[in-house]
Amino acid sequence: MAMKRNGKSPASSASDEKVMFFKDVSLGPHETQLRFRLIHFWEARNPVKKTLIGLEMLLIDEQGSVIQGFIPPGRIKKYLPDMKQGSVYKLINFYGSKNKPMYRVADHIATVSFTWNSELSVLLDIPISFDEDRFRFHSYEDFEANCDLKGDLYDVVGHMKLVDGQTLTERPTVDEAKIATTRHVMVHVQSHEGPVMKLYLWDQAATEFCKKFKSYENTPTVLLVTAVNTKRLGGTLALSSMSPTRVFMDYDVQPTIDYFTWLASNPEIAKQVTAEVVTKRETMTIGEIFSYMTQESAKDAFFECTATIDDVVHGSPWYYIACAECHSKATKGANSLICTNPKCVKDSTAGVAQYRAKISVYDSSEQAFFVLLGDAGLQLTGRHASELVSRYFEANKDKGPDHEVPVPESLISTIGQTHKFCVKVTDHNFSGSTRAITVTKILPLDTPSPTESSLGNAIAATSEEAVQTGSDVCGSSKSHGDSADEESKRTFESVDPEKVKRPRCEN
Repeated sequence: MAMKRNGKSPASSASDEKVMFFKDVSLGPHETQLRFRLIHFWEARNPVKKTLIGLEMLLIDEQGSVIQGFIPPGRIKKYLPDMKQGSVYKLINFYGSKNKPMYRVADHIATVSFTWNSELSVLLDIPISFDEDRFRFHSYEDFEANCDLKGDLYDVVGHMKLVDGQTLTERPTVDEAKIATTRHVMVHVQSHEGPVMKLYLWDQAATEFCKKFKSYENTPTVLLVTAVNTKRLGGTLALSSMSPTRVFMDYDVQPTIDYFTWLASNPEIAKQVTAEVVTKRETMTIGEIFSYMTQESAKDAFFECTATIDDVVHGSPWYYIACAECHSKATKGANSLICTNPKCVKDSTAGVAQYRAKISVYDSSEQAFFVLLGDAGLQLTGRHASELVSRYFEANKDKGPDHEVPVPESLISTIGQTHKFCVKVTDHNFSGSTRAITVTKILPLDTPSPTESSLGNAIAATSEEAVQTGSDVCGSSKSHGDSADEESKRTFESVDPEKVKRPRCEN
């Protein structure tokens, strides 16, 4: 879908320099001129090393054709100061490189790559008109057909049903501080009369969503998100934002205005989905979870599992010393404890004990090891790990700071208890490096999950099952970060695990 044109009326360009249109761009070097509007640009980084690969762009020419652009990292400083989203430019000299096969944002076979002699200049007096934007919308069926193919990133437009588990009958609370910690917002979105999909907005997209949502005086209902990736996690379709993702709401762009008008004329559509099905978590036995972990198509997923505790593992530490600010692992520095999370704002930190206990559990199908992190340990024992550690050292003043605190009675006493565990499986489980499953939350056996019970009958009808891309569908624990989770996997699989030490800062 093309957006309205913005600029002067079309004029003959016969007297202008020769201009190449995007439809004529081929692979190889070009010593000619392009004219385009810069729709959007973003950093491309290595997903593992996080190193900068370059600056990617989405460009549209006067014929409404869209192509992807690329500036190598060594040339970004030359062009970035003059780049502004929405402005119109002239580019002389470029190279038509082959468009990448994965995560494309344009259909064109080529990418406009800036070279050593590329000349970019702003067109202030625009002789022709350019579309403001162009979208590539997919329906639920389209996303389903292209799930997990890692191909093109398409756009979705629809109406919001839930925002982080909250209905829109009353304005949802969007917590910027929480988003800064969890790095994501999860939205249930329905496109026209299709099934409800879970949409995960990460990092910059989550921040942009938060700002736009709060900027509206009335609660916004229509959401347009560009360049989403489709995944099948736990057997269910989910949409996830990517680096080029942009977020629009009710009156931001023409497609959201059109959808808002359609929704207003079809008010019954907003009442088609029941909260119970939308927020339902998939329940599996331990055996079924292990079977899922062996599938080639397995991705990060979250499940609910009822199991009985038959032992607490004594051969590995049951807690770790965490940063008091972000709860990532803290290590001893020269004069203080240092947080290992590079994104943490604290250069030095006070250490606080957090759960990282390994328990043996079983159900009717299989036996497994579960790892309790953060709040999950508190929910099981009713005691904070820091409280248990402090009490031990108060009662054993002769023990030095390097002494390993034994497993407390409050954990041992849980042996024989049956609980409903919210668990997650990750790449570490799929690669075979560990079969230990991380517990993110523990629920009472006789009550529904907090999300389901709090929503009640606020909305009505049916939806697709929930999935996750990297955060906790059962409710993110506020007591640990990804770094603690990863550290726990490495520790529990080591033959000689690192001894956990008493937190102490030496001055």
